Amino acid sequence: AAVAMFTGKANCPYYAKAELLADYLQTNLPNFRVHKITQHPDKWEQWLHDICETNGWEHRKCPMIWRELLDRGGKGQLLGGLNDFLKYAQQYYGITSMMLSEKMLDIAEENLQAHLEIVKEDEEIKSLIKPMQIWITSASVPICYHLIPLLANGEVFGMTTEISIHLLDTVQFKEILRSIVMEAEDMAFPLLHSISEHTKIDQAFIDADIIVVLDDVVLNLEVQSHESYIREVSEICRVYAPLIEKNAKSEVKVISAGKTFANLKATMLKTYGPSIRPENIIAIATSWESAAKAMLARKLNMSTAGVKDVIVWGNISGSNYIDLSHAKLRGYDCAIWGPPNFQCPLLNMIYDSEWIRSEFQSAQSTLSSRVSRCTGMLPAHAVAMVLRYWYHGSPSEEIISVGILSKGQFCIPEGIVFSMPVRFQNGNWEVMTELEINETTREVLGRLSHELVQEKLIALKEINEMHPYEAE
Repeated sequence: AAVAMFTGKANCPYYAKAELLADYLQTNLPNFRVHKITQHPDKWEQWLHDICETNGWEHRKCPMIWRELLDRGGKGQLLGGLNDFLKYAQQYYGITSMMLSEKMLDIAEENLQAHLEIVKEDEEIKSLIKPMQIWITSASVPICYHLIPLLANGEVFGMTTEISIHLLDTVQFKEILRSIVMEAEDMAFPLLHSISEHTKIDQAFIDADIIVVLDDVVLNLEVQSHESYIREVSEICRVYAPLIEKNAKSEVKVISAGKTFANLKATMLKTYGPSIRPENIIAIATSWESAAKAMLARKLNMSTAGVKDVIVWGNISGSNYIDLSHAKLRGYDCAIWGPPNFQCPLLNMIYDSEWIRSEFQSAQSTLSSRVSRCTGMLPAHAVAMVLRYWYHGSPSEEIISVGILSKGQFCIPEGIVFSMPVRFQNGNWEVMTELEINETTREVLGRLSHELVQEKLIALKEINEMHPYEAE
């Protein structure tokens, strides 16, 4: 058994003539089989050189025809070009081609257009299945270890979206990154296209769709001043932001997480990366939400999942305010009954107003301690949940707290990253400015805003002193 192999430039009239004769032979001869390999004119010369070199052939014209002996293996038998094929067809089958040159040119043009359409279609299909590129900085930390399975199991981006994860850290953590990569590969997640480690900073964030910034500083105010830690965070962002602008995709989404300076990292990434869309840089506050909901659920002896709409205002990893004025309970066992989605105001269900006024508010230091000790599952789940909402939308009536660049909402000063209530929909988020806040909350927001403004001013002062020609 043999197959006649035809290859040539898509716009070549001689390839068109050979193709037409081959189609006629295949239609009329039961044992004649044809396989065509059409090449773009720009790629023809290199492709011809490579295949001739592989098979030890000498051929320089378009088209090229050879026979593949299916039952024998090895290289095929070169027949030659158009004239050689015409002689072959006449000698073995008594058939020749009487096609006019004008017809050859018409078919060659059709071949080229058809080939270009096929190439375009292939590229579109490949773009649809191209993995989402996710970069994680300071990837040796435990948060990353817990985050990888959440990203790779399909629940965040959907069961049809493949992902590639890039772990970035300094060279001293190379072995830790390597072990994480090997373990993730061994787990054989069906949607994990690839996972790799990176220690060369100049290669960071290439083609990134998502960047999760997990860099932290180890706070010890007895050893170093608060200002020096701010300088350290600013320097990290000063390195990352230009690389994000240079290497990442234009619509890259950047998430600031971790235990320290979450708001400041987001602010400085925007400061050093002015071309990054401000709406695409956010800080994660949902660890605080979850911890507060758990504390309230224990007080009410109910499931944490039933506590909704707890708002975290302010500095996520600093001074913040847990606002219960909009909080609701779903599925709470009380005298009021309703359908499964029925919600009742939380403050109406806690009769111990003294606990709300004093113990819960004073317990924020306990919450802070709990959140700061959570180095793995809780913050990883918070990142994964916000990413899922960002791509697929949050529950329509549910409040999510996110650190975003303020534009003056709720009378918060512009230009600082401040945690406030948002909803996610259609791949974006919007601030829930329709929420009413009482005078007490407004006073607290003013105080928290002042603290974040001062933090930013310190960071800008440090930039000006260290890099006077770069600061705005």
